[in-house]
Amino acid sequence: MAETIFFNALREAIDEEMSRDKTVFVLGEDVGHYGGSYKVTKDLYDKYGWIRLLDTPIAENSFTGMAVGAAMTGLRPIVEGMNMGFLLLAFNQISNNAGMLRYTSGGNFKIPMVIRGPGGVGRQLGAEHSQRLEAYFQAVPGLKIVACSTPYNGKGLLKSAIRDDNPVLFFEHVLLYNLKEDLPNSEYVLPLDKAEIVRRGKDVTILTYSRMRHHCQQAVKDMQKKGIDPEIIDLISLKPLDMETIAESVRKTHRVIIVEECMKTGGIAAELTASINEQLFDELDAPVLRLSSQDIPTPYNGTLEALTIVQPHQIAEAAEKMMTLQV
Repeated sequence: MAETIFFNALREAIDEEMSRDKTVFVLGEDVGHYGGSYKVTKDLYDKYGWIRLLDTPIAENSFTGMAVGAAMTGLRPIVEGMNMGFLLLAFNQISNNAGMLRYTSGGNFKIPMVIRGPGGVGRQLGAEHSQRLEAYFQAVPGLKIVACSTPYNGKGLLKSAIRDDNPVLFFEHVLLYNLKEDLPNSEYVLPLDKAEIVRRGKDVTILTYSRMRHHCQQAVKDMQKKGIDPEIIDLISLKPLDMETIAESVRKTHRVIIVEECMKTGGIAAELTASINEQLFDELDAPVLRLSSQDIPTPYNGTLEALTIVQPHQIAEAAEKMMTLQV
């Protein structure tokens, strides 16, 4: 085991896969000489050269489209969005091309590509740099959507995403890059379609992902003071959802809180609530409770910014409220 910082865990994943498979390459703004906006590709340019660490112009639609074409010809591109919000400029290439070409070509083409980079609400990055794109792309057929949350699952999931024959949107949170964790010295991969049970409990199921995983863990102590024993599940796979793991937990606790940084309207929690109500309604002892960000552009002001997203004390208060609710 070796203590590894989050961005280095992601770097190790890319390095290992580029070394293992010569068809893997990285492209995006400042991924080469500069080493990436958050240093995820630091020093890889010196090792692999400009062909495999390709610095692109500031033209997200162009280089994302180029990556789709490269994937069609048998390469495995990794597109880095300097900030995931910028990839809205490539929405057409991701949705109409990457997501659909395997289907519209009758299976003649595979699109093995990863689109990764920092997203989420940072610290005073302003509205345009605080995007949560998971809900934007959730309805697009043909995409897999993964949200990593720790150095361990970040590395294992990114390696699996690079090896997958489908386009994978791989979300990293801008405020998690400095997390540290002991990682195995030996190689490992993790499944892209499985949730992780972070903490087992019996009273209420808390479903979450990305940075909110850590907010939920911070709230546990306050919940325990109230005699509440929560089960925390990190969804990891946002598309497809791991309903098997979710269902097993709901059949035990019969109460569900969903905690997300995404906006409430049309967010991941909205889809998840609908799925739980459709498939597990008879198991519920109370309505599903959603804790989501405010439906407003994220303010630049730090105090206002904090008020727009879910905080640990709100999760503990919601759990206490949940224990008094009845269907």
